Amino acid sequence: MEDLNEQRKARLDKLTRLRELGVNPYPYRFTATHDARTLHDEADALIASGTAVALAGRVVALRRQGKAAFGHVRDSFARLQFYIRQDEVGEAAFEVFNLLDLGDFLGLRGTMMRTKTGEPTFRVNACEPLAKALRPLPVPKVEEKDGQRIVHDAVHDKEFRYRQRYADLATSDTVAQVFRDRSRIIQCMREYLLEQDFLEVETPTLQVVYGGAAATPFTTHHKALDLPLYLRIATELFLKRLVVGGFDRVFEIGKDFRNEGIDRSHNPEFTMLEFYEAYADYTDMMARFEELYERCALALHGTTQFPFGEHTIDVARPWKRMTMTQAIKELAFAEPIDFDDRESYPDETIRQLLADHNIELPGPYSRGLAEAAIFEEFCEPKLVQPVFITDFPAETTPLCKDHRTRPGYVERFEPYIAGFEIGNAYSELNDPLIQQAHFEEQLARRKGGDLEAHPYDADFLRAMEYGMPPMGGVGLGVDRMVMLLTNQPSIRDVIFFPTMRPEHTD
Repeated sequence: MEDLNEQRKARLDKLTRLRELGVNPYPYRFTATHDARTLHDEADALIASGTAVALAGRVVALRRQGKAAFGHVRDSFARLQFYIRQDEVGEAAFEVFNLLDLGDFLGLRGTMMRTKTGEPTFRVNACEPLAKALRPLPVPKVEEKDGQRIVHDAVHDKEFRYRQRYADLATSDTVAQVFRDRSRIIQCMREYLLEQDFLEVETPTLQVVYGGAAATPFTTHHKALDLPLYLRIATELFLKRLVVGGFDRVFEIGKDFRNEGIDRSHNPEFTMLEFYEAYADYTDMMARFEELYERCALALHGTTQFPFGEHTIDVARPWKRMTMTQAIKELAFAEPIDFDDRESYPDETIRQLLADHNIELPGPYSRGLAEAAIFEEFCEPKLVQPVFITDFPAETTPLCKDHRTRPGYVERFEPYIAGFEIGNAYSELNDPLIQQAHFEEQLARRKGGDLEAHPYDADFLRAMEYGMPPMGGVGLGVDRMVMLLTNQPSIRDVIFFPTMRPEHTD
């Protein structure tokens, strides 16, 4: 901390000196003619023509050599070497330049040249400070190996990286690339759905009745209406209302909020893609889901295969399908457990199994919720390559159609990759009377202690009574897709500003 304060004081002294020289260290604007990547790539043509160019960016490297200096400026696209000499810019301008530090923003004017080693370099004939940095950025370690320049990650402290993402991005091209890739992935999703005639829409974030998932909401209060409100946990019920209104294909990419724990795949604020398609069912949604993943992987990597941790994932279609019951039978225990065989595995046996493994259910016991809990505990971590887990117990959701051939189950799937769930989808329930009965069952579960049971939504039932067509619907976790496709171990690595405990700031 003392060293930081000393460096900050030195920078403040330089800031004062700049102002004494009549220089505005924080000017209003600077007009650049090119970005760093373009100057690098088109260097030969610009050198041959002698074209005057201008570039703006952050100083990320600096090597002073008496009355000359080499350095690197980094903008949004790349970094570029520059060369400045006192006899070319003048003594006064060079004095100003000497008051600059790593991390400062700088505007350069000049021409392009190549050094003796052939590196494209900006030859400066004028420069001006654009923003004086009062705190030093972490300095990356640079290694030259086999003629290649290797910049090691400058910020190893995860807590620092997540809290001060701006410093993380400013010092790490690798981290910045993850977020550029995130943008490309979201754009690819949007392009696919628009091509398939889906309409992009926006639905309320503040809701009187939350719903669409089993989760605890964040609560707030509207003062003017004296009304309790909830941050949405899903966009599902409002998107379905739009299908009732005649928009047969709709989607929304937006933030959801769930008052839950934080781990490598959970953040209380996260990004979801939800889309709904009239006259489709969950088998159609499987096809769309795997096509979306395949398309995004191809857009990012040029192939359906990519590394994630110690695995090579392949999202090429078609993905494997397994019912939840099959997954438990094949993967959960050394001795297979068959939930379809009630005679061999009665509820008493299942209850004992839960107790033996310290698995607690939310609210009162039900066989379906027990099946889902056992699957989550013992099967999920083993699902590495893409797989659709289908046909969930009816108790797991009140918003899904009953299975056509399996009593007690619903037409729902969740896709899994690398041991965690990456989405959710249904053949959507569209019978308002059955929906009402399900909501009433959920109310009973809430009274029994299941605080994540779905609330009763009277307005949604009213919408259904106007007539809701059969439809398929999907929720796709955007952050988890980005984690997978960019090989990042934690959801915090793909969210610019993840949720953190407050800190004392200096």
